[in-house]
Amino acid sequence: MTIRLSTTIAFLGTFLLATQLGAQEVKKDDPSKTYQLLDLFGDVFEKVRTDYVEEKTDQEIIEAAIQGMLSSLDPHSSFLNADHFKDMQVQTKGQFGGLGIQVSMDPSGLIKVISPIDETPAFKAGIKAGDLISHLDGQPVNGLTLNQAVDKMRGPVGADMTMTIRRNGEKPFDVTVTRAVIKVPSVRHHLEGDVGYIRITSFTEQTEMGLKKAVDAFNEEKGDRLKGLVLDLRNNPGGLLDQAISVSDAFLNQGEIVSTRSRRVEDIQRFNARPGDIADGLPIVVLINGGSASASEIVAGALQDHARALILGTRSFGKGSVQTIIPMGTNGAMRLTTARYYTPSGRSIQAVGIEPDIKVEIARIEKIGTGVGTREADLRGSLENTDENAEERQKKVEAERNGKDKEEEKPEDYQLSRALDLIAGIALYSEMPRTTEE
Repeated sequence: MTIRLSTTIAFLGTFLLATQLGAQEVKKDDPSKTYQLLDLFGDVFEKVRTDYVEEKTDQEIIEAAIQGMLSSLDPHSSFLNADHFKDMQVQTKGQFGGLGIQVSMDPSGLIKVISPIDETPAFKAGIKAGDLISHLDGQPVNGLTLNQAVDKMRGPVGADMTMTIRRNGEKPFDVTVTRAVIKVPSVRHHLEGDVGYIRITSFTEQTEMGLKKAVDAFNEEKGDRLKGLVLDLRNNPGGLLDQAISVSDAFLNQGEIVSTRSRRVEDIQRFNARPGDIADGLPIVVLINGGSASASEIVAGALQDHARALILGTRSFGKGSVQTIIPMGTNGAMRLTTARYYTPSGRSIQAVGIEPDIKVEIARIEKIGTGVGTREADLRGSLENTDENAEERQKKVEAERNGKDKEEEKPEDYQLSRALDLIAGIALYSEMPRTTEE
């Protein structure tokens, strides 16, 4: 008799899920039922072990059964074997190997890109948030768990991986990405005139420190001339909860930042801000988009609910669930969804995301109305200028035109431009003299 291992694993996953979630209720009615189900698991395990067409180790079968149980709960619960658990611990420290994309499992069975990480091979190859990966090196991803797919994306540094991408109804196309060691500074910053720009790519152990260094650098260079901050959380897939809380706390003087609510009322946690605003009340604009998830949404939601910042961009990803990493000794760990996030006003982020206060789509700016187009000198048969210095002046004009063309080729970050305009407007309004009538 031939047994398909994938079907068996799916069955084991369903069985174990029912056992885990329903065990307490089953015990109330018929305690013996639980033991009958465990016997069933043992029988199926033994059949797979002895009769499956290819030999599988006991560890492979049991880990697959556990993975089936956890992955059937939601897209974010999973089993991490010892190697994957070690990789995850490295990632949260801000350095890891791979392509440079954060992914989740799409309901279609394909791998969905939450966001590419800035300046990584995937980012440079043009991978975008929302892309669906259907094949890895020509092999379909359907039927793979998220961990299995991620495993295939890993490999020796310098080795290529070809991904088949589906994007917004376009024809599928292949992108080849070269694996590299990904070193990601979670915070980058620079000044845009008198406005401080802070880009947080992910929430790692280094994020809070990086944020404070950025603000200190702005204050040192600009002092009282600093007009505000832009906090860019676009395509930030999230990360450590404590870092999201710390970043929010840095700009809030008081009040709740976020709460996590699980099945048991006694497990509800509320995290509150401590006095102190590192921006000293300056206006803040937070940029978000569909690639802003989890910890990013916590920060955006907290600052929005406390009216501490204006949120600009497009609706965020909507990952409002809490995953707890539970070590399982030397066997790895399990990532289990244990709670939901709620913003200070009591909004659940899950599947809804954060709606921006000001919706600004990514736009392609056309350079029009500049008065630079076809000129007299461009017309066929036009008269030449016979002045003595005409040639020299013409060279100067051409040099200026070439310079402008190069400037116009530089892409504009439309959302960032609107954020800078907004802060400039707020700063201007706050500086306007006030008059009172008596």
